[in-house]
Amino acid sequence: MGLGLQRHGNKRDGKVHAVRSAINYEQALTHAAEYLKAIGSNHGLMKMTQDEARQYLIDQSVRLAQSSLDTHRRALELILGIKLERIKSEVDTVRSTRTYTKHHPEMVAVAQSERNALATRIALEAGLRAHELFTIRPIVEQAPSGHRRWKADLFRGREDWARYTVVGKGGLCREVRLSPRLASELEKTRLPKPVLVKDRGVIYQRHYDIGGGNAWSKSFTVASQRALGWSNGGHGLRHSYAQARLDDYQSAGYVYHDALAHVAQELGHFSPHTTEVYLR
Repeated sequence: MGLGLQRHGNKRDGKVHAVRSAINYEQALTHAAEYLKAIGSNHGLMKMTQDEARQYLIDQSVRLAQSSLDTHRRALELILGIKLERIKSEVDTVRSTRTYTKHHPEMVAVAQSERNALATRIALEAGLRAHELFTIRPIVEQAPSGHRRWKADLFRGREDWARYTVVGKGGLCREVRLSPRLASELEKTRLPKPVLVKDRGVIYQRHYDIGGGNAWSKSFTVASQRALGWSNGGHGLRHSYAQARLDDYQSAGYVYHDALAHVAQELGHFSPHTTEVYLR
């Protein structure tokens, strides 16, 4: 703490100079400690790893506005003595989107070009973000992140589906599943060699000739407005995925909290409470 010291001339001393900042940091760190308990971590806040801190920020990005998310990041950097990647908040996107009914996504896909329609079907079936469509690869070519503790019984009811992985926010690589039919359609678009594509300032290596990123998102919105007369955006497909998979797990006998925890990991989150944002 550096309360009472002028911030001018002391910006790089690694201390908090304002009472309001101190309160905000305390609240952020309390929440981070509670998060560690919720995900079953067996150590306290001071031993939080960089990977855990990154995943915490990714999880909070669906419920915290950018300014608050940045406060949580700075608080963790200060207390842990590390530098963390700035994660972009999804609050505006998540709040503005809602789940589609069962037949709506296919109606939208029919109104799209072939490559964007396939991307829409994949995004729905695997619960993908727009940019994750660029990163999809068979699991034998791209393994899930090894620093996370993945549940052994994920993808209940989809045990025989094709196994792929995608790279999400913060570089987290997670497994996703596609039905045999859709996997077959995807493999028909396999590129002879990967190509680089730039989306929103980030460069991705693409292995399939399908839509993705901002161009796909715009295509989805336009097609939805044409086919349905309205649009909840491509991100609404993640809402639909979350609801459908929660129903699948509960139908298989999982209690609500356990079902939610499994869906959270399938979406690339680790806090069940975070995933509830997609179920509103």
